[in-house]
Amino acid sequence: MSDSQPLISVITPTYNRADFIVEAVESVLAQTYPHFELLIVDDGSTDNTREVLEPYLKDGRIRLFYQENQGQSVARNRGLDEATGDFVCFLDSDNAWLPDKFEKSLKAFDDNPSSDVVYGDFIVIDEQGREIGTNRMKRHSGRITPHLLHDNFVSMNTTMTRRQCFVDMGGFDKNDRLAEDYGLWLRLSTRYKFYYLPELLGYYRVMENQISSDKDSRFEANEAIVHHFIEAFPDALTISERKRGLSRFYVRKARYELSVRRLWSAWRGFVTAVKYDPFWLGPWRFLAKLAVSIPGGGRG
Repeated sequence: MSDSQPLISVITPTYNRADFIVEAVESVLAQTYPHFELLIVDDGSTDNTREVLEPYLKDGRIRLFYQENQGQSVARNRGLDEATGDFVCFLDSDNAWLPDKFEKSLKAFDDNPSSDVVYGDFIVIDEQGREIGTNRMKRHSGRITPHLLHDNFVSMNTTMTRRQCFVDMGGFDKNDRLAEDYGLWLRLSTRYKFYYLPELLGYYRVMENQISSDKDSRFEANEAIVHHFIEAFPDALTISERKRGLSRFYVRKARYELSVRRLWSAWRGFVTAVKYDPFWLGPWRFLAKLAVSIPGGGRG
């Protein structure tokens, strides 16, 4: 890391997460790099969030804002409006970071000065904080738009982004309630370079009542976001990149439909994938798998 000590703005939206937010705050305070501001935006909590946060507000680096419930996108945008740092990180109130998250991310920026967003991997934990596994899906660096089109592999709680990116291109779409980060990264990827840091940077908590656990709704939201992005940024991808990306998206969706035994929906996903890119082998490989899964399939 260079001799400069940039300020990092941490934005934490929260809604009725009094049971977990202290752990999130403590993980920020435990960072080996101390130059940060923590902006907590309470999105209309009705539990004792304010009470549990009160002792931490004595730290001048921590500020709490309250708004009527309007959703995470609006809360995060409020945090962006208040941010004064050189870099921005997002930490959901039920997640946490490893102590060297800031330090490793800043070093990645020093080593890769042309990058604008640094992100990495995370450890999955359950509601009680027990480790379930490690998320190390395939991720990419540089111009990531073609890869990002078929799946969101940028883990928001691991990101560190130059604040200027948000000044130039704005924040979250307030109309997105399920996959607001996906739309943001797609948009930023049209102008900025991403750098994947193959390091574990935080903990991601999985709970039964999380919106993100509803895969049906997420696929529906992602599908709408992808098509809206293509309409809004028609020059961000070549024709072949767009076709291949959409084909891969629908193969991924078809695989999910097959995993929950919705065979007709899986077939529709295959047909759509082939329509976009009939020369890619991905849909045809999936068709073979689908044929075997159909009752009576694969029998002589």
